[in-house]
Amino acid sequence: MSGAYLGLFFAAFGAATLLPLQSEAVLVGLLLSDRYWLWALLAVATFGNVLGSLLNWWLGRGIERFRDRRWFPVSPRHLEKARLHYQRYGHWSLLLSWLPVIGDPLTLVAGVMREPLGRFLLIVTLAKGARYGVLAMATLGWMG
Repeated sequence: MSGAYLGLFFAAFGAATLLPLQSEAVLVGLLLSDRYWLWALLAVATFGNVLGSLLNWWLGRGIERFRDRRWFPVSPRHLEKARLHYQRYGHWSLLLSWLPVIGDPLTLVAGVMREPLGRFLLIVTLAKGARYGVLAMATLGWMG
């Protein structure tokens, strides 16, 4: 795998976690260079981003055991508020997992709420893959 694909993978993976990273800029730069296969770039970006979201889901599954610790980053009130929103909108809210600011915490809450892994992966892959697809179409001028 070339360094560009590897860099895109790590940017997409990191961007899906709670780290403040941007994978879109990396993808656009690689698309505009016209040196890489479009479908390979989309696959690598989507795969990396979904794996980062999977890490969030996995962390969410075990995070509640630490909620009474002083260092825990989320107040009980905020955790309960997130839980109520997820219960209200359900697994379809994961279609918003591609959004900045709310998407990454949403995948963590899905883990807290014990969202089944298969459904989680299906919805998150669709959302994140569609986001990268639209970004590629806009970058390459395919949107009219």
